[in-house]
Amino acid sequence: MPARRVILGFSEIDLESITTGEDYSRARDEMMLHTDIPEAPWHVVESEDKRRARINMIAHLLSAIPYQAVEHEPIRFPDRPPPRGYGRSPRDMHTYVPDHSAALT
Repeated sequence: MPARRVILGFSEIDLESITTGEDYSRARDEMMLHTDIPEAPWHVVESEDKRRARINMIAHLLSAIPYQAVEHEPIRFPDRPPPRGYGRSPRDMHTYVPDHSAALT
């Protein structure tokens, strides 16, 4: 496979998409027009704001699943045994996943 040339951070494919984007959108609209049926509808998610798009998509998917509350017996946990001297290992001994959720507003 030949190496791709990059111009100012844009690949040839990025630059080509500027001229083919409208063709792609037209083809997508045509495909959706002919394949959107009541038994299998297309759902479009506005995605200018990716965070909102993900939340909207998750909410939509969950709304499509029938839910019925189920009665459960209360769970009874046994009493916790007394501590036996465990001390958590130092944090710097582990690799932690970054807390991305702290940045959410």
